[in-house]
Formats: sequence, C-alpha cells, structure tokens
Amino acid sequence: MIYYITGGERSGKSRYAQNLALELSNSPYYLATSRVWDGDFAERVKRHVSDRDERWTTIEEEKYIGSIDIDGKTVVIDCVTLWLTNWYLDTENNVEESLKKGKEELNKLFNKEANIIVISNEIGMGVHAQTKMARKFTELQGWMNQFIAQKADQAIFMVSGLPVKLK
Repeated sequence: MIYYITGGERSGKSRYAQNLALELSNSPYYLATSRVWDGDFAERVKRHVSDRDERWTTIEEEKYIGSIDIDGKTVVIDCVTLWLTNWYLDTENNVEESLKKGKEELNKLFNKEANIIVISNEIGMGVHAQTKMARKFTELQGWMNQFIAQKADQAIFMVSGLPVKLK
C-alpha cells in the first residue's frame, strides 16, 4: 500500500504518518531524507528523532530511496520536499532532471512489497515565492506531489492537525 500524506508546514503530517505506521506495524521504519543544513535544522531533526521510540528503525538516505530494502516492512518517508531539495541543488536547479531522477527513484520504491507512507508539503498554497529558484522549486514540488498522489492508494491532506481524506 502507498499512503500519501500532504499539507502545510506544522500541519500534523509527521504525527499522523507515524501513528498510521504504528497501526500497521509493531516495528516500523523511518526513512529520513534530509541533509542537516544548519543548527536550527539540526534541532528540528533532533525533535523528530525524539518523537520516535525504540520500536522504530531509522534509515538515512538523501537521494537514492529506491535502493533501500524495505520489502515486507512499513516505512515512513519524511519528506519529499527535503528529498527533492537534495536533487534540485545537486542538479544545479534543473527542474526537468530533478523530476526525472525523482520519479525514477519513486518508481523503484513503489514497486517494492511494503507499506509506504510518503510525507510531502503543499508549498504552492502559501505566499508566492520571491525568487526564480524558489518559484521553479515550487513547480517541481507540485508536479512531484501530483505524481505521488496518482500512484497512492490513499491520500490524506492535513489541515491544522486534522486529516482530510482525498483518496
């Protein structure tokens, strides 16, 4: 099963996804995709880690998520936005290449026999990005979200900590 959880920043996506994972498995996996960019981000990662107890196994992979062995497991992928940022920056802001490489990795991942819970952000619903680089990333994120939503068996939009079922 592929579960897609999306919403704005601090909308409750991670908490919802983690609770869902624990309903599906007594020993879920957490696939962290972020790079630690600065001290503030390190604190955010630390907070996320403290949200999980000993039942969780954490895997860190910045880009090649399709190569992770998750067969037979329940996995929370947190999050598409940070993962896409890695592709976007490493391709020198090439939207087409980032989208292509990202879709390739997701297709590999989605072909595995697992419960996959994908967390992403709806960044295009907020303030209009001020720079060309940010506007292009917003487009990339929107296209990737559409791709994931089409592949997902269930899609949930989080608003103020409340889940709204989309699919």
